[in-house]
Amino acid sequence: MQYSWDFQTVWRHADVLLDGVVGTLALTASALALALPLGFVLAAMRMAPLRILSVPAVLYIDLFRTSPALVLVVWFYFAFPILIGVNMDAYAAALLAIGLQSGAYMAEVFRGGMQSIGKGQWEAARAIGLGTTDTVRFVILPQAVRRMVPVFMIRFAELIKATTLAATIAYGETVYRASELSAQTYRPLEVFTTVAGIFFVIIFGIGQVANWLERRYLPEKAAAR
Repeated sequence: MQYSWDFQTVWRHADVLLDGVVGTLALTASALALALPLGFVLAAMRMAPLRILSVPAVLYIDLFRTSPALVLVVWFYFAFPILIGVNMDAYAAALLAIGLQSGAYMAEVFRGGMQSIGKGQWEAARAIGLGTTDTVRFVILPQAVRRMVPVFMIRFAELIKATTLAATIAYGETVYRASELSAQTYRPLEVFTTVAGIFFVIIFGIGQVANWLERRYLPEKAAAR
């Protein structure tokens, strides 16, 4: 079967895909703004010696990490508004589903980074009179962040890919706009090939930045590859 490719149709409607990319980036930025502080709080709770703090954090992290992202998106869009009695648009539902799940993954990144710092650093901080909060703030985090940054970039790339699930609830991100455009132009192969190219450029770029950060901040790990 011979197929005649025609990308001119896609280029003529590039504004539609551009609008979708803007929607993707907006959702990604908002979800990341939710996930980072949430992840840090969850990590601190999980590492706390008090079970009243650590147990809820473990339950939250395990629940969201083991839940399919698509199920969360649909649940927050259809079920959550019924539970709280408040109408919720597609953007808010996708933000909660993706942001809360990403927060669980970020919690493990924070926890792994902080636990990678030797016990001697904690003991030295206590020896000079620093409390737990100041120890984490001034001693542990500055060292841990250097090790966490490359992993954060990978999670950032995964977060961008997760936003495509918002198309299932009609949020205007890239895949949803592509679906609309393919229905209008009857050129789904060209439209989704272009979308694949867009995501490749974005994700590949993030991967290159992650590799650069790893070489800069973790040269011993990069040299071992």
